[in-house]
Amino acid sequence: MIRLSVKVQREHAELVLTDLMAFAPGGLEEVELGDAVEYVLYGAEGELPAIGDVQAAVGEALVEVSTSEVPEIDWHSFHVPIDVGPLRVRPPWHEPRDGALDVVIEPGQGFGTGSHATTRLTLELLTQLEPAGPLADWGCGSGILAIAAAKLGWSPVLACDIEPESVDETRESAARNGVQVDATRADVRQGGPSAPTVLANLVRPLLLQLAANLETVPDRMIISGVETHEIDEVLTAFTRIGLVEKDRREGGGWAAIELLRAPY
Repeated sequence: MIRLSVKVQREHAELVLTDLMAFAPGGLEEVELGDAVEYVLYGAEGELPAIGDVQAAVGEALVEVSTSEVPEIDWHSFHVPIDVGPLRVRPPWHEPRDGALDVVIEPGQGFGTGSHATTRLTLELLTQLEPAGPLADWGCGSGILAIAAAKLGWSPVLACDIEPESVDETRESAARNGVQVDATRADVRQGGPSAPTVLANLVRPLLLQLAANLETVPDRMIISGVETHEIDEVLTAFTRIGLVEKDRREGGGWAAIELLRAPY
C-alpha cells in the first residue's frame, strides 16, 4: 500500500484539496499541522506514484509531496456510519438504524461516506428544514446530500458537479437508494440547476466565485466547505447578492451556514 502525503500552508489548502479530490476515489485523510494541513491518500502500487520526497506547485501554492509504503489498510474500519437527526449515512457493510432514513453510500468520489465535517454540518442544517418542493445540490460529489434530501422528502432533487465521475456516481447511488435524483454536469462556479433551496458544499475559492457569478439568487442556500476563519469573507460575498445568515453550525474547524434571501 502506498501512502501519498501532500503538505500545504493553510491559506492554500482549499485550492489543493479541490485538485486532490479528483485523485481520491476512496476519500482522503486530513491532518491538522498548525499553520499547515496534510492531505493523505492511500492506494495500491500502480494506483499512486511512488515518487519519494519532492516539492510541487499547485497554482500559487508550493506543496511538499512524499510517498512511503505502509501496511494494507482495512477500509471497512476507515468508513463508519454517521447519524444526523432522522438520517443514518453508512457504507454498505454497516447495519441500518431502526427507524432511521437509510442513506447507503459506497465510498468513492467526494468525501467518502459523509464523515467529513462539512457534510455532517450541512446535514445538520438540512434536517432542521421542512421539505418544501425542489432542491438543488451544486457540487454533488458522491451524492450524499442530494440522496439525503430526497429521503427527507424534497422533490424534485437536482444535482450537478463538474466531474463526470461524480455525476455518474450520484446517479448510481440514487438508484441503489431507491430515490430520484436528476444529476447533470455543470461548472458550479456559475451555479447549477435552478431551485428555491440550494446546497453548496464547496470550498472557499469556489464559493467566492459562485457568489460573484450568480445571476439568479435562490430563496435559501446552505453553504459549507468554509473554514471558521473564512466565515466573514464568505458571508460578505453572499450578503452583497442579497442573502443573509439565518443559522450556522460549526465543528472541526469548519462551518455550514444557512442563508435566506433578504426582504426588500
